[in-house]
Amino acid sequence: MDKYKKIILWSVIISPFAFLFILINLAASGFFGALPTFDQLENPQNNLATEIISEDGIVLGKYFFENRSRASYKDLPQSLIEALVATEDIRFENHSGIDARALLRAVFGAVTSNNAGGASTITQQLAKMLFTKKPASGINRVIQKLKEWVIAVELERQYTKQEIITMYLNRFDWVNNAVGIKSAAEVYFNKKTNELTTLESAMLVGMLKNPALYNPNRRPELTKKRRNVVLYQMKKYDFLSDSLYSNLSKEPISLTFKKASHTEGLAPYFREYLRGYLKEWCSKNKKIDGANYNLYTDGLQIYTTINSRLQQFAEEAVTTHISSLQQDFYKHWEGYTKAPYPEDFEWDQINMIIDQAMRRSERYRKLKKSGKSNSEIETAFRRKVPMKLFSWKGEIDTILSPRDSIRYNKYFIHSGMMSMDPISGHVKSYVGGINYKYFKYDHVKVGKRQVGSTFKPFLYSLAIQEGYSPCYEVSNVPVVFDKKRWGLEKDWAPKNSGNEFDELSLTLKFGLANSINTVTAYIMKQFGPHAVVDLARKIGIQSKILAVPSLCLGTFDLSVYEMVGAYSTFVNKGVWVEPIFITRIEDKNGVVLEEFTPKTQEAMSRETADIMVRMLQGVVDGVYSPAAGKTQGTGVRLRFKYGFENEIGGKTGTTQNQSDGYFMGITPNLVTGVWSGCEDRAAHFRTIQYGQGANMALPIFAEFMKRVYEDTLNTAIYPINFDISKSVYNKLDCGENIQGGVKTEYEEEF
Repeated sequence: MDKYKKIILWSVIISPFAFLFILINLAASGFFGALPTFDQLENPQNNLATEIISEDGIVLGKYFFENRSRASYKDLPQSLIEALVATEDIRFENHSGIDARALLRAVFGAVTSNNAGGASTITQQLAKMLFTKKPASGINRVIQKLKEWVIAVELERQYTKQEIITMYLNRFDWVNNAVGIKSAAEVYFNKKTNELTTLESAMLVGMLKNPALYNPNRRPELTKKRRNVVLYQMKKYDFLSDSLYSNLSKEPISLTFKKASHTEGLAPYFREYLRGYLKEWCSKNKKIDGANYNLYTDGLQIYTTINSRLQQFAEEAVTTHISSLQQDFYKHWEGYTKAPYPEDFEWDQINMIIDQAMRRSERYRKLKKSGKSNSEIETAFRRKVPMKLFSWKGEIDTILSPRDSIRYNKYFIHSGMMSMDPISGHVKSYVGGINYKYFKYDHVKVGKRQVGSTFKPFLYSLAIQEGYSPCYEVSNVPVVFDKKRWGLEKDWAPKNSGNEFDELSLTLKFGLANSINTVTAYIMKQFGPHAVVDLARKIGIQSKILAVPSLCLGTFDLSVYEMVGAYSTFVNKGVWVEPIFITRIEDKNGVVLEEFTPKTQEAMSRETADIMVRMLQGVVDGVYSPAAGKTQGTGVRLRFKYGFENEIGGKTGTTQNQSDGYFMGITPNLVTGVWSGCEDRAAHFRTIQYGQGANMALPIFAEFMKRVYEDTLNTAIYPINFDISKSVYNKLDCGENIQGGVKTEYEEEF
């Protein structure tokens, strides 16, 4: 009888384990559904974000469905690993995927209603995240748990402990668009993973239990309590001393929150332009399996030419000047009922502008797509609704009709700015507008506006290339283009903005320094517009340009991108170099997929380029005219107002009615282009005093370069001299005696 009792007793003891063994084997065989293949275990499918990396190693932004980036084990701080193991799986190093002791503890706790901790190992949690879905019922959860065990054991066979920890931390979703430890460090603390402190590591590990519940943005006190639980576990297992635990647990939750967003952060306009380029690249390039690369899931590493410091300085410069200029604009139009449009504008013209903007809006497209009639759409645009508006003093919450919001936005002055290294072609900064969240139109690469006088240096370079001396004198008299000879509707004679130099003989270098239209017109008449168009193509200008005499005044539209590339030709000894944004593209494993080098083209001789550099310096330094008896230049405020003493060249530009203000600035190591103006050409300053390029655009260049030179240690951009051959100096010596010359500022009109 005792024998049978023993058999029964052992049967009772062994049968659950035997049953469990059978269930595990059934799960392993696929009885309860398919298990991941070996290949899936080796290559778990993660949606990895594509990262845009600056020249100086800063992640500018990402393209993603999930904001997931991969960190390597060497990137994980020891405090993070210790916090994770102490809290989630203290025997992680000693088990093979399943912790029998923890399992028995959990079973005992369930039987006795005394919860002493969970049984899931880090490996099991990884298995759950990677390969299973949320179960629909209790029995399905049991089956899922069996699969987790099988998968966990298989993971332990295929991966090292370090790899499992890395995979786990790379896979977890910390909410707030922070998937993976690398993204979590960036989003919550604006840090690289290896820079996380013990407190920060403990907070992130604490969130593993329930990231929505322990969201530090919503429940900082609850998050702190959970963080302190992690710290206690670290103390319990001797990762922290008692005193250090005591000190750390008193600290508040401290965040540097930076939610991943396509509309915020550095260089949003650049990132959006790059997105279009990269989507095209992905459509033309295939992975080993034959599928095209996916910008949002394949974890590409895009190494760009953008310097994060220079980008920050450029954005600050635009903000500093345009925010101040905007206030001047408001005051300038105060009391005018049709502002910011001229008083001679008819209301029908203004309404037409508003109607056109309405039809281009996203709201209009959505209403049209939903089947609304034109009258219904018009009514919707006149109905007041809650909305947010941009202002330089901060976002405005208000109730306004969409139509009135369009009129409100028409008041804003916009700007586009780009800087590049004239030798390498590397674009260092790219500011496409004043605020990407509210104004998404890119004024660097996409937008094109009349360039005005900034195009004049190319006509002068044509003259110099053909043998004209910078000292060659041109009489300041009207230059008439006969309608029959030049194919015009009527005779045309461009005018200067002022008449103080009438009938004086002025040198070419003085004419350029002061943007005198008659001198530029004289050059155009000597060589004709076709020669100018040919030169424009050599310096990288691809936009359509009509071969007409008015080219000499820059009456056509070009992008800031094209102009910066063109001006770099002067600094680069006559060789045009294509502005580029990317140096290389790597896959998620660091394999180089493509490297990028700029196109180059000889556009003019080195001597011509050197002469032009000196003549552009004259715009900033001022040029003395014996005939006029004074020293002048349209860019001299860079000296007397902003205090720059190093060698700088440049050219201002102002289009008709002050619709566009330009400044092109050159230094030996940076070429920068700036445009400023309203969205509509009809909206502008009424007077050239405010609307000229020297007031609208030049100050942005000044603010930018001031910041660059104040941070030479980090930017490695110093106020050095141009490398100009000595022979050029003689050609620029016109025998002027500048004694008694007075620097003044000239206001150009065109």
